[in-house]
Amino acid sequence: MPYIGNTAADRFVASKAATQFSGDGSTTAFTLEHSVGADEDILVSVDGVVQEPSVAYAVSNGTTLTFTAAPSSNSGNNIFVYYLFRTVGTVSHPSNNALSASTGTFTGDLTVDTDTLKVDSTNDLVGINTATPSDMYYNELVVNSGDEGGITILDTSSGQSALAFADGTSGNARYRGRILYDHNTDSLSIGTAGEQYWTMDSAHIITTPKQPAFLVQPASAQTNFGADGNNDTVAFGTERFDVNADFASNTFTAPVTGKYMLCVNLYLTNLDSVDLYYQMTLFTSNRNYFYAFDVSSADSDPNRFTFQVNVLADMDASDTATVGVLQSGGSAQTDIAVESYFSGFLAC
Repeated sequence: MPYIGNTAADRFVASKAATQFSGDGSTTAFTLEHSVGADEDILVSVDGVVQEPSVAYAVSNGTTLTFTAAPSSNSGNNIFVYYLFRTVGTVSHPSNNALSASTGTFTGDLTVDTDTLKVDSTNDLVGINTATPSDMYYNELVVNSGDEGGITILDTSSGQSALAFADGTSGNARYRGRILYDHNTDSLSIGTAGEQYWTMDSAHIITTPKQPAFLVQPASAQTNFGADGNNDTVAFGTERFDVNADFASNTFTAPVTGKYMLCVNLYLTNLDSVDLYYQMTLFTSNRNYFYAFDVSSADSDPNRFTFQVNVLADMDASDTATVGVLQSGGSAQTDIAVESYFSGFLAC
């Protein structure tokens, strides 16, 4: 059968088995004729004495032999290097062939199709659809989405998916801040300090279970308050609810700066009709809000009257709000009924 293929080589050239150098008492680096992969791949002798690998010498860059101490300058070639193993070449993977491997390590940058994926190993940055993630302010992971692009977190119809912000490796420090979607209930939650504080359900109803809100009433009637024209603080001894525990000692204290909706309904009984007036005041740290009633024109003592103040008040963190009532003269006979109330919540 005839031979098929390239013509067989008819002669071979053997690589040199040893290299000789001459020491001069000062030179420590010598260039090898063959690339080697480790210090133990060569046997080195100086003046007939075999040298210990990695102690007396080392090989760097595959072809550079470096001695710890400069060999002597004895006459002639007094340094012998014998090649036990050698790196004879490198293999390049064909660019149009698939590469399959179970593991891999890249010591430099990784670029896939110009900018489909860019791993900047120098700055520890990753870019998707961008070759320059370092251009962005938050740049550890940059996704250039383009029109109608984005990132998808895929889960089952009964699972939960989240984007977490961590500041530790145990407990809720692993999700100190969190955006969570519950596929089972179709609800979206946002949390801080390791807890969920804001939730939108499947009907698009938003609940904020930690939002400051309160409703308080007198525990009993406050009878015969003063008629000397000075404000008496209204006592609200019963808390119907106090979501963030911001109400105490008849005082609401704003936990954060914002706009607070404050509502007061003061139900007075046994008013005096002499030449006088009543005034209710909602005291806040930034401004006071009033409601006054002149009863001098009444033919007889009114049996009951309701004072109301409803205001969107500007309050700074730690500002307070209290309710006061005064009577400008007459008899101290007027009472504050238990049906009175004071309520409020953080609006924005």
